[in-house]
Amino acid sequence: MVAGSQSAVERFLQRTLVPLAVLSGAVVVAGFFFPGSVAAAVSGAVWLVLALVFFGSVLGYLAVLPGADEADEPVTGAEYLLRIRRLSWRDALDQFGARQDAVVFGVPVVVFALFFGLQVVAPDATVGAVNAVRDVLLQDVGLLFLGAMFIAVCYCAFLLLGPWGDIRLGGPDAEPGYTYPTYFTLVFTAGIAAGIVFWGPAEALFHYQTPPPYFGAEAGSEAAIGGALTYTLFHWGVSAWSAYTVIAVPIAYFVYQRGAPLRVSTILTPFLGVDGLDSAWGKLVDTLAVFATIGGIATSVALVSQQFLTGINYQWGVTTGWLGPVLFVSGLTFIFVVSATTGIHRGIRRIAVLNVVLFAVVALILVAVGPVAFVVERGTAALGSYVANFVPMSLYVGPDWVAAWTVWNWSWWFSWAPFAGLFLAALSRGRKVRTVVFTGVVATSAATVVWFLLMGGTSLYLQHSGAADILGAIASRGGSVAVSGFPLFGALPLSDLLVFLFLALIVVFISTSADTSTLVVSILASKRGVAPTSASITFWGVFQGTVAVAVLLVGGSDSLQALAVLTGGPFAVLSLVALAGLTLTFRRHEGGHPTLFAKVRSGLDERGFALPKEMPDIRDEEIERP
Repeated sequence: MVAGSQSAVERFLQRTLVPLAVLSGAVVVAGFFFPGSVAAAVSGAVWLVLALVFFGSVLGYLAVLPGADEADEPVTGAEYLLRIRRLSWRDALDQFGARQDAVVFGVPVVVFALFFGLQVVAPDATVGAVNAVRDVLLQDVGLLFLGAMFIAVCYCAFLLLGPWGDIRLGGPDAEPGYTYPTYFTLVFTAGIAAGIVFWGPAEALFHYQTPPPYFGAEAGSEAAIGGALTYTLFHWGVSAWSAYTVIAVPIAYFVYQRGAPLRVSTILTPFLGVDGLDSAWGKLVDTLAVFATIGGIATSVALVSQQFLTGINYQWGVTTGWLGPVLFVSGLTFIFVVSATTGIHRGIRRIAVLNVVLFAVVALILVAVGPVAFVVERGTAALGSYVANFVPMSLYVGPDWVAAWTVWNWSWWFSWAPFAGLFLAALSRGRKVRTVVFTGVVATSAATVVWFLLMGGTSLYLQHSGAADILGAIASRGGSVAVSGFPLFGALPLSDLLVFLFLALIVVFISTSADTSTLVVSILASKRGVAPTSASITFWGVFQGTVAVAVLLVGGSDSLQALAVLTGGPFAVLSLVALAGLTLTFRRHEGGHPTLFAKVRSGLDERGFALPKEMPDIRDEEIERP
């Protein structure tokens, strides 16, 4: 049975979630906008439960609504793997082990169990060992990350403008499976996760407080504002998204043009061949991808849990104790498991669309009530500085600041590249390589840049003018970045509405990445050619939630994040290997495609705006001499 059919569980949820949403929503709205009347009647834990019931029932209902947009016709290859198989629970349990790849499934589970076991038994030694390895990687191998990221950007630029960008994935007659707005929405919301809401109000402020040495401005000065915004754009702009795309394009090409399986190890096809991807090297790559994905998503879930709980405590004094993180992660896990089990065409797509709508609404309100003149003036200058200084900043090794910020960010983006790259590749059948690069780098970066200019520019204005002490609020909570957005919104008109939308955005953003990562991990952990079942997706979703709860209760958030980031080193190297293999394949098999400039020239010629193809041959005798 394919994902387009409704199960009995989905029909039950469809009937029960609407009344839950209405009842819990009434209390939540009253709590947000009339906190005094609710606080006396409802405890912090109960209020949190009601908020999670509201968000979970709304998003869950969206996911389980029936849809007619996924046809039931037979499909093969990557499309088959994206269609979730629904079996009875008895069959699912009987076949669960037989459908899993023992190595790719088992090793990450064992590693995470050992990590948290060591975290309980010997926390100091565990933290010290992980941090020591991390410091060596960031300090001594930083040049690898800087070089690999710069090469990734240059290669994406070449694919965008050069002849290989004209290759259509799946053949000249292949049609895209998604409209372009849906395609962009799925790519953007899966790849950026909740980092955009977690760091949006804060990163520019940290660079304002401790300016990047490249610009040499004085801390807290007028001059520090420009450098702070510029480096924020640098860390979240085209470089970050290029790391995803240089993994996505090789996977997509070898899957749709050469019949390779939809796996991260497919990037090794030029060296191992399609049949050799089941070798130890292929399994190693896929195992690292599963580990990096779960580690990255679990730490992100833990961070946004802290942000949500810190926000309701800062705004309304709601305290939940140790139970709060468990409740919040449980609610999130319910949302992204339901979304993932309903598939891309239903839950994942619908929640992603809602995500973008909320994202746009918050951005528009910020434009309406925020310091728009300051944001436009400083943002334009920062954007120009970003473009002008992009190459030297990309190659700037510098002091420890670069390792702590730029190299760390690059290693984090590379650690997420296998999950985001595989998902981008899976969606890209029927698209030209140029469109994949434009969407994966240019369009996504544009949306990210706008957000960070709005959020970062507003926070800098409020901090620099004295209208709000956001850095003071962070310091008063032990340096917790999680609180940064709430004093920012509290200093603006419509603050209660903005906080409500911001908290909703936190939940929806992490859900859209977690449901996608759950599907990707389920595909990677299944045997080659075997589509994931709803049971395997449920297992991996619950496993990710369990890891996140363990991070919050046992500790080790920084260590687990560092451990996940360590996988960025191998994938930085693998991205270079993938590009080398892709280049060799393109040179052998993909000649005769026009460059973007040639297509523009041809289009102008067809419309009567002919451009000279070469300089005219002017002979000496044709020159009129005085």
